[in-house]
Amino acid sequence: MTFHLITLFPHAFDSYLGESILKRAIEDKKIAVKFYNPRDFVEDKHRRIDRAPYGGGPGMVIQAEPVIKAVEAALKSSKLEARSSKKKSKNFLKPSAYSLVPKIVWLSPSGKQFTNETGVKYAKHKDIIIICGRYEGIDARVKKAFKVEEVSVGPFVLTGGELPAMLMIDVIARQVEGVLGDFNSREESRIASPDVYTRPEVIEYNGKKLRVPKVLLSGHLANINEWKLKRKK
Repeated sequence: MTFHLITLFPHAFDSYLGESILKRAIEDKKIAVKFYNPRDFVEDKHRRIDRAPYGGGPGMVIQAEPVIKAVEAALKSSKLEARSSKKKSKNFLKPSAYSLVPKIVWLSPSGKQFTNETGVKYAKHKDIIIICGRYEGIDARVKKAFKVEEVSVGPFVLTGGELPAMLMIDVIARQVEGVLGDFNSREESRIASPDVYTRPEVIEYNGKKLRVPKVLLSGHLANINEWKLKRKK
């Protein structure tokens, strides 16, 4: 799976993608992340991509043309990758398993709420293009140029789409087999509790003995699962 990120600030992703599970997933080629900076698609020597909004108002708006060109570059890259993969493998991913049509996501506070279920659905696409806004936003004509799905990660407004994009990558990448050490370790695929415990069985703090719940020490799987389900509610 390849994530294609349209962003003015690609280095904002360095620390998160350079650590832990996502770093390993990239190194193991389970996922790939590519960046397309709209500034690279303008002829202006100062690489300016923002202008004042029509109709007045504060802030600046990112122009449509450089973003459209960036999305076109991402679409072209996804097509080239698909052709290359077909040549390398006779057992190329079947369309029934993965959609070869790239999903284009437009991050917006007014978009549809992104959930874990959304992440599972998106994980069926081989290529996901995520458009990260900044400033007052992106010229809305980009949405008319492509079929996009407007998505919000929560009921709040952020300074840009980079943080929501990181969140989405994390959620979606977990659904790709091989990203997690054990694919069955996904909490949503098994009975899991929000509370977990490990050794030692008893710890002391401020004169109190804090113990692991007895049911977890019992070895009785049915009772343990029942306890986990109750804690989950």
